[in-house]
Amino acid sequence: MQNVRMSAIVLMILGAAATRLLPHPYNFTCITALALFGGAHFSDRRLAFAVPLLALVLSNVALGWVWSLSSLAYASHSWVQYASFALVVPMGLSLRGRTTLLRTAGTTLAASTMFYLVSNFGVWLFDAMYAKSLAGLVECYVAAIPFFGNALAGDAFYTGLLFGGIHLLESRFASLREPQPLGA
Repeated sequence: MQNVRMSAIVLMILGAAATRLLPHPYNFTCITALALFGGAHFSDRRLAFAVPLLALVLSNVALGWVWSLSSLAYASHSWVQYASFALVVPMGLSLRGRTTLLRTAGTTLAASTMFYLVSNFGVWLFDAMYAKSLAGLVECYVAAIPFFGNALAGDAFYTGLLFGGIHLLESRFASLREPQPLGA
């Protein structure tokens, strides 16, 4: 039964990652939701990091084939985005077994904000567009505010879709329910 559950979770993550290949508003993606969902639903911590990261890499490769890298600046700070993504997984781990609507919404907001702060710090640090000063850093964060709105909306949408989807599947198919410890 655990293999059925794990397969369903992997397929949900890969399916969500594939939505990045569809037309969508800028930054309205599933990235943060993938990391939160993986952290919350894989019983093996290695898989909690590896599967969402692999989905991100695969979707980035697919996007790279379609768009190609538009600038060297993107390539030089993309590792910061992967690090930001990896920092979201432990936030998902904190939801494991405690996925209430309020807790999940709060964690999504915190994860979105953390991703915004860390990834835009990387943009400021590696992109020549911004002065390497406090004023340049503030300018970078202010310029990214419209993108943060889309990211937050996408994070909320995809987190709701993934967490709600697994809840619905678990309620319909007993084989997808997480095994409970004896005596629980």
